[in-house]
Amino acid sequence: MSYYSGHIKYILNWLIAGTRGGVMRARIIMALRDSPMNANQLADYLGVDYRTVRHHLEILERNKIVASAGEKYGVTYFLTPLMEENYSIFEEIWEKIGKKEKRR
Repeated sequence: MSYYSGHIKYILNWLIAGTRGGVMRARIIMALRDSPMNANQLADYLGVDYRTVRHHLEILERNKIVASAGEKYGVTYFLTPLMEENYSIFEEIWEKIGKKEKRR
């Protein structure tokens, strides 16, 4: 495992499994893997408040999981190359967390 793979595993564990809001961040990651979207499109797609999506996008962007392009309302979000390369690590984490979520 490279330094970056180990680092991203730590970051993803913390962002998804270790903090409140991890499930929403996981849903955003999965949605952006399917297609880049702006915050409004994500909010509609996920059926949640726009401000909630913006909050989680800021956290994901700060941690280099998502990146953005464009300006103002046209800002489009997508997964970073680092996240794309290590998506299998996310899937491992989500498999554990997703099972817990389904039991609730």
